[in-house]
Amino acid sequence: MVAPGRRSRTGTRRACGRPGDDRARALHHVPVSLGSPGTAPPPAATRVARSGWRDPRLWIGVLLVTGSVVLGARLLAAVDDTVTVWAVAEDQGVGSPLTEEDLVAVRVRFDDLGDLDRYFQADEALPSDAVLLRGVGAGELLPRGALGPGDDADLVHVPLEVEPHRVPSTVGAGSVIHVFLTDAARPRAAADGPALEAVTVVEAPPIEETFAVAGIRQVVVAVPEDTATDFMVALGRLQDPVLRLAQVS
Repeated sequence: MVAPGRRSRTGTRRACGRPGDDRARALHHVPVSLGSPGTAPPPAATRVARSGWRDPRLWIGVLLVTGSVVLGARLLAAVDDTVTVWAVAEDQGVGSPLTEEDLVAVRVRFDDLGDLDRYFQADEALPSDAVLLRGVGAGELLPRGALGPGDDADLVHVPLEVEPHRVPSTVGAGSVIHVFLTDAARPRAAADGPALEAVTVVEAPPIEETFAVAGIRQVVVAVPEDTATDFMVALGRLQDPVLRLAQVS
């Protein structure tokens, strides 16, 4: 008997497996490639180099970012149409001299740019001899029409004789006050409002330098001439006038 896969004495070659087993023969004769000495080796892996600071793409990116920032800033500046003008920091009465220390710079936007001409811009210098021709409240924009030379103010100085306890201790030259006038003979008659409103104190010497013996303190205020006339008339109608000062600033 001849072993599988061996040649018989007659020179014929028998197939592997049992006779008639075609499946076994098919599995046994599957060709397998183990490579050959002439096969080329796979390419070696290469590491990607990082871009250095000399890479022109880096500088192009920096230029693009810088250009966009500058362009954005210019666009925002073009959209911002506000202007800086002077506003009064505290209440100021008629005749008050103004300096930059009495003002604050604020940014505002005018619907009509023509309105800007009515106010002082913050980059303008105020006239050195200018005083207020009318009272201006705290936070109010400083109108050009409210400021003028002292000669144009048409003010008169009115002395007020007030009991010391009716005068705030902080009142001094430059203070803005309201003056209330009542009649001691008619204590139930309440005043409708201040007889003098937002007037500026010109002088306020201490009580020992005025009428210390009589117990009266003198306060001098600057008042427009027509307002001073009305005040004197109202004062003369009272039997026993009593003055009380309220400090505004």
